[in-house]
Amino acid sequence: MLAIAPAAAAAGGPDAFPGAAAAYVVLADGQPLWSAHAGRALPSASLTKLMTALLVAEATPPEAVVTVGPNAARARGARMGLAAGAKLAAGDLLAGLLMRSGNDACIALAEHVAGSEARFVARMNARARDWGLAQTRFANACGFDAPGHHASARDLAALAARVLAVPGLARLVATTRRTVHGVDGRRYELANTNVLLGLVPGLAGVKTGYTARAGHCLVAYARRDGRDVLVVLLRGRDRWWDAVAMIEQAFERAGAPPRGRGG
Repeated sequence: MLAIAPAAAAAGGPDAFPGAAAAYVVLADGQPLWSAHAGRALPSASLTKLMTALLVAEATPPEAVVTVGPNAARARGARMGLAAGAKLAAGDLLAGLLMRSGNDACIALAEHVAGSEARFVARMNARARDWGLAQTRFANACGFDAPGHHASARDLAALAARVLAVPGLARLVATTRRTVHGVDGRRYELANTNVLLGLVPGLAGVKTGYTARAGHCLVAYARRDGRDVLVVLLRGRDRWWDAVAMIEQAFERAGAPPRGRGG
C-alpha cells in the first residue's frame, strides 16, 4: 500500500520538469522527489472523482442497487450512457465513475448516497477538512468547472493514496476494460481513460481528468519490485509523455529497474 508521510509531502522537492504542468508532484515510496507549485489550488476536473469514489465506497455496499435519476441521465461530458430509471449495482457504477469517468454514474451515486448532489458535496467538503486537505474545495461531485472548485497536486496525491488503500477501488483504477450489466440486462462496455495502463510496466491507476479550465490532468501510480511511484499533474502540457518520464526517472532514482515487473 502506498503511504505518504504528511511532513514529507508538505516539504515538496526541486522542480526537475520545468514547464511540464501548472502544478505537479512526484513521490517515491511516499517521499517527494520533485514538484512545482504542489500546494497551489487549481481546477481539479475529474480527479474530483477520487473523493466521490471514497465516500461512495464507504457508505454503500457494492451490491446495493442504485436507480438512475433524471439529473444523472442528463449529465454532460463523459458518460456511461445511463438512462433515467436504469438500475445498476453501486459497484458497477463505481467502475463507470473511475474507469470511464462517467458523470452520469457520478451523479447517480451521489444522489443515492446523500439524497442530492448538493448534500453529497457538503460531505465531500467536510471530509476534505477532516483530512487536512487545505487547498481542496468542491462545488460538485464530478469535477465540472465551477467557481471555488479546486484542489492542489499535494492534496490529490493524498486522496489517491487513500483510494489505493481500498482494495475494491484499487482494482478498478487498475482495470483496463470491464463489462457491466444493469438489472434489466443491458450491457455497458467500459474502457479506462488512462491510456498508460498496459503500456507502462507496473502501472496501476489512478485517474484522468480534463475540462476547459483545468486542462489535462492526471494521477498515475506504478509499483515495481516493492517500490511505489505516484505522479500528479494539473494542467499538464503533455501529460502522457511527461508522466512516463517522471515515473521512469523516479524509479531510476529510487533504485528499481526501469523495466521491472509490476508488483
